[in-house]
Amino acid sequence: MKRHWKVGELAKLTGLTIRTLRFYDQIGLFSPSAHSDSGHRLYNEADLSRLQQILSLKELGLSLDEVKSVLTGGHFSPLEIVSLQIARLKENIRMEQNILSELEYVFNLMQLKQPVTVDDFTKLLEMMKKSHEKYIIERRMTWERHLDLLGDLVDGHSYDPNQGS
Repeated sequence: MKRHWKVGELAKLTGLTIRTLRFYDQIGLFSPSAHSDSGHRLYNEADLSRLQQILSLKELGLSLDEVKSVLTGGHFSPLEIVSLQIARLKENIRMEQNILSELEYVFNLMQLKQPVTVDDFTKLLEMMKKSHEKYIIERRMTWERHLDLLGDLVDGHSYDPNQGS
């Protein structure tokens, strides 16, 4: 197995952009373990493990500041982070399986030309609504965090019309 990856190679491997990896380095969240003689960032296997933890925590809905705090605070081990991610995926799968089962039930009733009751549709719609609401809430939280970060960035670099250009 390869021992070091340059930033471009790591970007291709993970699906992240080079810009994202450089930003993570800039904010002190994820820095390379070494640099080549020509100044290229070099990442090792331990770096890959940390990046996996970062991406797992982000997937759980944590902001970059929260991710950094968790990783530097030592409150969670890599095993606990993976365990949290597994639990979240299992919950999502459970919800989707319930919707699938209800859809198949309604489909079979329709195929057999059996009556589909209002309760059947209501149950299906409620399940779909819960799944959709969970998705919307997660997206809203993500956008709010992005807007907070953007606001922090703007506040930190606010434009002062009284300053010279």
